[in-house]
Amino acid sequence: MKGILIFLVVFGLLVFVHEFGHFIVAKKCGILVREFSIGMGPKLFQVRRNPTTYTIRWLPLGGYVRLASKDDEAELKPGMTVILQTNEQNEVVRIDASGSDIPIEGLPLQITEVDLVDQLVIKGYENGEEDKLVSYQVNHDATVIDQSNTELIIAPRDTQFQEANVWQKLATNVAGPLMNIILGFVVFLIWTFTIPGPATTTIGAVEANSPAEQAAVEPGSKFVSINGHKTTTFNEISNQINASKGKALSIVLTSHGKTKTVSVKPKTVKIQGQKVYQIGIKAKSDDRVLAKAKRGWDTAVSTTGMIFNALGGLIRHFSLNKLSGPVGIYSQTSQVSQMGFTYLLAFLAMISINLGIVNLVPIPGLDGGKLLLNLIEIFRGKPISEDHEAIVELIGFGLLLLLIIAVTGNDIYRYFIK
Repeated sequence: MKGILIFLVVFGLLVFVHEFGHFIVAKKCGILVREFSIGMGPKLFQVRRNPTTYTIRWLPLGGYVRLASKDDEAELKPGMTVILQTNEQNEVVRIDASGSDIPIEGLPLQITEVDLVDQLVIKGYENGEEDKLVSYQVNHDATVIDQSNTELIIAPRDTQFQEANVWQKLATNVAGPLMNIILGFVVFLIWTFTIPGPATTTIGAVEANSPAEQAAVEPGSKFVSINGHKTTTFNEISNQINASKGKALSIVLTSHGKTKTVSVKPKTVKIQGQKVYQIGIKAKSDDRVLAKAKRGWDTAVSTTGMIFNALGGLIRHFSLNKLSGPVGIYSQTSQVSQMGFTYLLAFLAMISINLGIVNLVPIPGLDGGKLLLNLIEIFRGKPISEDHEAIVELIGFGLLLLLIIAVTGNDIYRYFIK
């Protein structure tokens, strides 16, 4: 149960940050955000803060930002019966199309014609009287209650995503992945302050009865070289010791301005079934704020590089085992959560950067596919036709859905059956 809760928090945070990126940039670009949803499926909770409706849905796997678009034109159709609520100027400010047994107070209308995009007008027969055709002007900020009882603001043409210029659309599309990458960097900077500072080449402690103690190595001594190789970082020291394969090492140390050379033979230790070589020392940490901050930044940068390399390897040699979906992320989150809070932070940072980068891949159905269309529009000087765009997105979405099913099935097999 603990693992499930931690997974939901981690996954929910990743989705929230991603969608918040789209949300905040769209608003800054003057694009209407009709709904901000965390989760998918039936609605659990909703609250309206003009002009956006915020919802939480039952299935906590994903989320979305619903931008005003041309697709919203088909919400109301001729023949539908709705309830209209008007203001003092007799403008329609609310349209109840939910079909609920408890509709809003207002006038029932059987629609004959509706335009909530350009003319902002709704026509029909009032109270079922087919000889009484009426027409109402619809307020620019009117709302519609749909069949799921979700109340959303209408989408006039001047607020739609398609009406924004290409740079505003590009900024909105890139904002989600970029926010995930930024989150990863921020979490790595938080993580670095939850653990001791980076290891230095100065010895902080010597284990009792260890090879280092037997060679009279003292705490406070600083490594100069091992077998003639200069050591400027603790990683170099660790690599040199492990490369010895248990053979004696000639180590040059400095302490209180004096230099001495000692011979130390590393001992063999098994960690998770693998042989490693140790001399029994603990490095002194550098707990300065700048040193810790630099480590957090460097870790974030190196993680970003590794993810790009892994993505390149996936393209060159595709394998489902190199991919993970929600099932795989759940299993990994559950394992990491048992290792402690600091490991979970590092995992969250890595997954967030990974999610941001993968979403930038130019595949229809991902943000990268939308960015590709934006770039094509910039170079052509005009967008591709809506029909061609719809075909590309449909094909891409179908392939993406097949990939998600394959990855999920493979994750279930790898983590729960194999």
